[in-house]
Order: sequence, then structure tokens, then C-alpha cells
Amino acid sequence: MNRINKYFYRCFIFILISVPMMLFSQSIKNKNNYTYQVREESGDLNHDGKMDKVTVKMDTVTETRPLRLQIFLSQPSGKLTLAVSTDKIIEPQYPAENGGKFNGFQIPNFFIEKGILKMWSEIKGGNITYHFKYNKGSFELIYIDKLTYDATKGYIDENTIFTETKFDLITGIRTETDERLGLDKALKVRKKRVLIRPLPKIQDFKFSDKDLY
Repeated sequence: MNRINKYFYRCFIFILISVPMMLFSQSIKNKNNYTYQVREESGDLNHDGKMDKVTVKMDTVTETRPLRLQIFLSQPSGKLTLAVSTDKIIEPQYPAENGGKFNGFQIPNFFIEKGILKMWSEIKGGNITYHFKYNKGSFELIYIDKLTYDATKGYIDENTIFTETKFDLITGIRTETDERLGLDKALKVRKKRVLIRPLPKIQDFKFSDKDLY
């Protein structure tokens, strides 16, 4: 009887040890599923005169097809070192909350202009561009430019109102301008101050945060 108890005890211990190992192994496997590269951009982000690199890769195994943004910064040796890796900033192609259906938006484009990393994304009824600047080891959101329109008929015509939103997070000034095709003067301009501190960091930014701006 004692031998049987010892046998079951050893099996139980083995299960306790093996289950976490299996979960850990699965976690590692999932992290390595981002194998399909869909975006790559090069430019100087940390103002050292050397080329840095931005990539977007897709997980082709997970059903939702999540996407991972990675930023690699150049080192004095000439090698690139991973500085940022985030799976939150880009919406999966087939989000779970969408019942497995395509989200309807193309994968965001990334540009590096004068040391600023810009992320251009489609949103419902328009598009939005985020500006991130490297500061003391982090990429901070400093500016947002958004364009939306109210095409209620499903297409753009002379009655469509376009709204351009410019949000300078450094000063906190947020300006909304309503315009209509063919008119030289804006229909309406709304301005207010919204101070956000600390500035959002790119690794903490979520694709759903677009609704905040």
C-alpha cells in the first residue's frame, strides 16, 4: 500500500511540474509565431546619425492574426538592438470581439520623418496619424492628426462635412475644424486645452486608445 501511495505521490508531483513547463513552452511558442513581416521602415530615430529600423510582423498561427510592432535602435558598434516590442498598438486583423470577421482596415503604415515616428491608421470614417518622439529612452506620443467625414449616404458629395482634428500633446491644444468641399472658409472651429501627463509611451499605447483622441 505504501508503494502505491508513493507511486501516486510521484505522479502527482510530476504533473505539477510538467503542466507549468508545458504552459511556459506554449507561451514561448506563441511569442515566436510572428514570422510574416508586413512593414519595414528605416531612419534615424534617436538622433545619432545612424539608421534605426521599425518592423511590423504578423502572427500567422493565431486565428485573430495579431500584429507586433518592434523598434530597433542603432548602437555605436553598428548593430541594431531591440528597444520596443508591443502587440497592443495594432488591432488584430480578425479581432475576437468581431466574431472572427475581418476588421475592415488595412495594416497601419509607418514613416520616419525628421526623427519622428509616424503611424498612419485607418479608422471608421477616416484616418488618424500618431507622432512619436524618442525622449530619454522612450517613444512618447506628442502629436495626433485625425481626419473624419460624415458621409451618411455611403459616399462623399458636396454636402459631406470633413472634420480635421489636430492635437498637440506637448502644449495640450486640441483643435477641431469642420470643412465642406468647395468652401474656402471653415464651417466651424473648436479649440480647447487637454493636458495629458505623462505623455503616453508607445509600448503602453493600445489600438483602442484612438477613441480617446
